[in-house]
Amino acid sequence: MAGNSFGRILRLTSYGESHGPGLGGVLDGCPAGLPLSEEDLQHELDLRKPGQGATATKRKESDTVRILSGVFQGLTTGTPIAFHIANEDQRSRDYGNLAQVFRPGHADWGFFKKFHGIRDYRGGGRSSGRETVARVAAGAIAKKLLATRGIQIVAGAVELGGIAVPPDACDLDAALSRPFFAAADSVVPLWEERVAAARAAGDTLGGVVQVVARNVPRPAWARPCFDKLDARLAYALMGVGAVKAVEVGEGFAAARLTGSQNNDPMLPGGRFASNHAGGILGGISSGQDIVLRVGVKPIASIAQEQQTIDVHDQPASVLIGGRHDLAAIPRIVPVLTAMTALVLADALLLQERMAVLPVPDGVDWF
Repeated sequence: MAGNSFGRILRLTSYGESHGPGLGGVLDGCPAGLPLSEEDLQHELDLRKPGQGATATKRKESDTVRILSGVFQGLTTGTPIAFHIANEDQRSRDYGNLAQVFRPGHADWGFFKKFHGIRDYRGGGRSSGRETVARVAAGAIAKKLLATRGIQIVAGAVELGGIAVPPDACDLDAALSRPFFAAADSVVPLWEERVAAARAAGDTLGGVVQVVARNVPRPAWARPCFDKLDARLAYALMGVGAVKAVEVGEGFAAARLTGSQNNDPMLPGGRFASNHAGGILGGISSGQDIVLRVGVKPIASIAQEQQTIDVHDQPASVLIGGRHDLAAIPRIVPVLTAMTALVLADALLLQERMAVLPVPDGVDWF
């Protein structure tokens, strides 16, 4: 099954299913000499593990990670870094009624058709959100690499169930200390009420996450025309199962502005008076904050009977059992920062390997 590897120089290949023995990955291309421990990976994995918060599944997984290779005496060796996370709390019996029917909004039907009737129906198998543990573990390594260059990634939820954080109240730096990883204190009680109402109705919620990367060098990373940095980021973020939209900078709002409103006036010293572009110009980093917003759909597994079809293409109904998140927020937040980190770390390594001719005399690059 193709599509399980991501990145060009820093390349992740992930493996595992939601109800198999475990999940993990191999990250190749990490330079030697980077301080790295299992605790570095565990810190990030703890942010996304199940069983936490009002929207989380009741499935209990410690998500304890083991590094199997690529690290010796606390430093990366330059060889592939393999890691494994065991599944500990599978209840595959909860999915027995799904062997013959397809869940609306899930990948069931697509997998069944593509692979000629062969699919792991236990929690979605490879299409489960649990697959993202490998991304988060690899993203922790990418973040360590970026930190050696002073690059930081912060993120938080800015909308849940249609209730948005006021733009002037957005505080991503403290988001991970709040319920829902909310970007403001003021929305937490409103979101709690919204979640309670959705739970009572047997329904689920979507939301929006904002991701910001700081101190990305200018102007350097990524290349036009088909390898733009914003294109690579959108590709990576759209590859997360629940994501249905990605905006850079003003995003869709730019379509409703005039050019004079949307352009970022340039100032001496490579500075800008605003950041409507979201830190990327012509697909290349501008040195400003890279600002991304990610639209996350409602969890497809709802506690309501739904119309569907069975494997024989006959009408059927399905009531999904098992344990599921009510919203992908907040657990998707560390997944999205991980994917952002993997893209930026890959771009860093690619940039540092590119041969650059000396700047001609008389040309001022600020």
